[in-house]
Amino acid sequence: MEDYRAAYEKEHIKTADLAERVAVLEAKNEELAFKLDRIRNNPLWKATAPLRRCMHFLLRQRDRLKNCGNLRGIMAKLKYKRIERKAMERYGTASFPDEETRKKERETVFAKRVKISILVPLFNTPENFLREMLDSVLNQTYENWELCLADGSDDGYKSVGEICLEYAKADGRGRIVYRKLAKNEGISGNTNECLKMATGEYAGLFDHDDILHPSALYEYMKAINERDADYIYCDETTFRSGNINQMLTMHFKPDYAVDNLRANNYICHFSVFDRKLLDGTELFRTRFDGSQDHDMILRLTDRAKKVVHVPKLLYYWRSHEGSVASGIDAKPYVVEAARGAVADHLRRHGFTHFQITSTRAFETIFKIRYQIVGNPKISIVIANRDHPEDLKRCITSIMEKSTYENYEIIVVENNSRMREIFDYYETLKAFPHVQVAVYESEGSFNYSAVNNFGAQRAQGDYILLLNNDTQVITVNWMEELLMYAQREDVGAVGGKLYYGNKTIQHAGVVLGLGAHRTAGHSHYGQHRENLGYMGRLCYAQNVSAVTGACLLVKKSLFEKAGGLDESFAISLNDVDFCLKLRRMGLLNVFTPFAELYHFESVSRGLDTEGEKARRYNEESARFREKWKEVLEKGDPYYNPNFSLDRSDFALKI
Repeated sequence: MEDYRAAYEKEHIKTADLAERVAVLEAKNEELAFKLDRIRNNPLWKATAPLRRCMHFLLRQRDRLKNCGNLRGIMAKLKYKRIERKAMERYGTASFPDEETRKKERETVFAKRVKISILVPLFNTPENFLREMLDSVLNQTYENWELCLADGSDDGYKSVGEICLEYAKADGRGRIVYRKLAKNEGISGNTNECLKMATGEYAGLFDHDDILHPSALYEYMKAINERDADYIYCDETTFRSGNINQMLTMHFKPDYAVDNLRANNYICHFSVFDRKLLDGTELFRTRFDGSQDHDMILRLTDRAKKVVHVPKLLYYWRSHEGSVASGIDAKPYVVEAARGAVADHLRRHGFTHFQITSTRAFETIFKIRYQIVGNPKISIVIANRDHPEDLKRCITSIMEKSTYENYEIIVVENNSRMREIFDYYETLKAFPHVQVAVYESEGSFNYSAVNNFGAQRAQGDYILLLNNDTQVITVNWMEELLMYAQREDVGAVGGKLYYGNKTIQHAGVVLGLGAHRTAGHSHYGQHRENLGYMGRLCYAQNVSAVTGACLLVKKSLFEKAGGLDESFAISLNDVDFCLKLRRMGLLNVFTPFAELYHFESVSRGLDTEGEKARRYNEESARFREKWKEVLEKGDPYYNPNFSLDRSDFALKI
């Protein structure tokens, strides 16, 4: 029996591998076909030679601008850059506290006045970098700190020690502790030596060539006192030419999100943590040199009781030749170290037979493929009224493209009038895994009630809500959704949906986004090839909600959450449902690796005028009242520095 089970598991994994490979090839073919079709149908192709050259020029610019997709996309990106440059002005030295604020922060009396030991491993540090780093610590408005400097520099860099001792003497308060190491132990070994020198209750990790905002430690102390934080991080930026106002990339991060962190070390700088989190474990493990911080962050956030993100730009990461900030090519071993760190973390959480591969965004931004346990049945619930061509396209794509086979389709018929749709229902009787359930109702259409009716008839372990105006793109779309939905800590999982022109309709839902300040879709309207903000369109991540147009959830959780709230007849029922799952302590996940077309609003039209607009306004008001406290706190996965008026992660001006 054990041999049979092992053989089954082996074949199961092999099948998943093949499905993955097919999905990748299908995606490439889809994109090539789309590009070819666009060229053939473009009227410029038949125009004069100068016009064709103009078109080719625009296409080259498109590729240069990360494949925005068309002239409109190029202009949108240029506008985004203008907004970013304008917003950037207030995040550099302009954000530093004036004398009055400095005095107020220095004199603040905290109930917990912990000492923070800042750990800085030194190695052949250029004098100007070293002095700027030291000055940024000395300029902290919170003064109960300790700077631990372990110097592994070569003999030709004796000036490093001389400068450190100079600063220690000038400070005169014993806060700067310097030690020349007998030999260079690498970044992990040298940082571990820093920790041995530390006497503070908390420790912070600081690179020898970077700069801290003057209020960094003050803001962290507020998090420790007001929120009982035992692990803290902030937003950061890279800068060049020794001028922090010349920013290259500003990274405004989400609050703690474990799936984001597994795929991408988004936390990075400036990590400060309670040293109790290290009890019985090392700070940096030398076998993960190059990605030692990712390994450490994964381990310590696992142990932390309260991980707090300070949504302020407080860390300036210097970009120069040879630094990691200047590019992954500077340290190619980082990729393998990062993959190993994530694998070690996943094994600690009980996962086996997973795969970790680099994505098109960046070599250390990963796609994680979890093993699907068993062969659970998925019940696909599709609400439908008329629209025979849409429904046929949807169901045909499921049957012809899906590599996952254990599913049933439940079409919930609701007051159709067209003879063609009933003729199509007759053809579906030939498929035993498809049923048409008739939901009879009086009055206006209620999406929530129709789907709840369908879910009650589901025989599967999982319920997949799917709109009738969708079409499958990725052949292993169900596997990609299921690998997350099967986890005990996950509630709803949603895929990446496109309009017919391959611009994004859904890539995760952000609370408070849009004119109604209820919820909106991130990266809306971006082209399929766009990498997203900091690569976020390239990896699975935690979100507040996903669209009900393609939502997978355990049937038991669907029932425990009470299904869809039928008071939200048309709009926001999916967001409301996801928030109920979050309230149950579960994570919601968006994965870009389950792709479908969504010809949105073909079935019911847009909610922008007349009766539909009135109804949407009413449901929006009800949603804002029901989730008032949640909305006031803001979306934890969407940084408050971003505008709620745009879906492209543009900064507030």
